[in-house]
Amino acid sequence: MKTFATTMLCLAVATGNTLPLHAASMTDRDRERLIAHLQMTTSWLPDEVSHLSQAQLDYRPAPGKWTIAEVVQHLVLAEPGYWKLVQNGMHQPHAPGFKSRGTDADVLWYGIDRTRHQVTSSDQDARGQTIQISEALAHYAQLRDTMLQYARTTNDDLRGHDVREWNVDAYQWFLEISTHSQRHILQIREIKADPGFPKS
Repeated sequence: MKTFATTMLCLAVATGNTLPLHAASMTDRDRERLIAHLQMTTSWLPDEVSHLSQAQLDYRPAPGKWTIAEVVQHLVLAEPGYWKLVQNGMHQPHAPGFKSRGTDADVLWYGIDRTRHQVTSSDQDARGQTIQISEALAHYAQLRDTMLQYARTTNDDLRGHDVREWNVDAYQWFLEISTHSQRHILQIREIKADPGFPKS
């Protein structure tokens, strides 16, 4: 047995593939925080929009601005790709010298700070699309069910893998999916607070 272990260690060193003997699962604290944030945004979005009239959903505060329906559809378009990055990240152990571009607090602040705006990629821009809000919300909820099931049950080491496209660990990117929704829910609230927003 000792000879076998020594042989495997030498093979790992020779090939540059040194692997941990035991990958760490999420801590209870990380799991609870991730689930709580996902649950919050999963229920918050339909609470904000499901009762709105078509005129309210289609209200555009200014030329070039998004409507509420377009904001919801953006989330439907974006989240499958974001979720795929989590899955891909689990095949990417940390690269040598990996350092996340921010902390968990930075990821959480991203969901709140609406002072900075980013240009959305064309494949996630819903402007001009015909949007059925009930269908959009159903698609959103379906993927969220998958994410929440994974968050509740996985023993994967999300902290030990990275999403290299964004230079964060896989846990932070998973959390950022939810904080991204939070940003856009706050955007919806801004549209509803606009002076020209229809009363009904």
